[in-house]
Amino acid sequence: MKRALLVIDVQNEYFTGALPITHPAGHLEQILKVMDEAARKSIPTVVVRHHQTEPDSPFFRKGSAEWELHPEVARRPSSLLIDKTLPGSFTGTGLGDWLKQSGIDTISICGYMTHMCCDTTARQAMHNGYKVEFLSDATGTLAVQNAAGSVTAEELHRATLCAQQMFISEVINTPAWLERLT
Repeated sequence: MKRALLVIDVQNEYFTGALPITHPAGHLEQILKVMDEAARKSIPTVVVRHHQTEPDSPFFRKGSAEWELHPEVARRPSSLLIDKTLPGSFTGTGLGDWLKQSGIDTISICGYMTHMCCDTTARQAMHNGYKVEFLSDATGTLAVQNAAGSVTAEELHRATLCAQQMFISEVINTPAWLERLT
């Protein structure tokens, strides 16, 4: 097994911008913990950064302070930085080619948001033949309210993880993932 860690969209938008991640508690600390251990174990780490294509977008506007990676993620080593404009990290990026060239067969997913970009990327990875590890406490989300209804962050996170575990990913927490690396 050769795995890569995908750190998806850990950007300031989710901390100081319009979309504060609220669940689960300690999500950033878990992300940093898995990044540090991946570096110690020489596991390739791909950092993914999102931006909107509309120049006047209120979210993830390229070049804005909110678009920037969280400083703790930015200062950690990574093997590759991928910029994307859609929820899936494979769409319109070189991620798939890089993973193939690197001989990766397993993808470990952490970052934001559990129900959007992490979920979409996990589905794409499975469709492309990768084994997927979805790190339940190193992803995070927020409450959502729109024309379809409303859901708490906890409900949305739990529902996404349950759906992932059904067929797409193996959902595990950070301690279990770290134990696999020993």
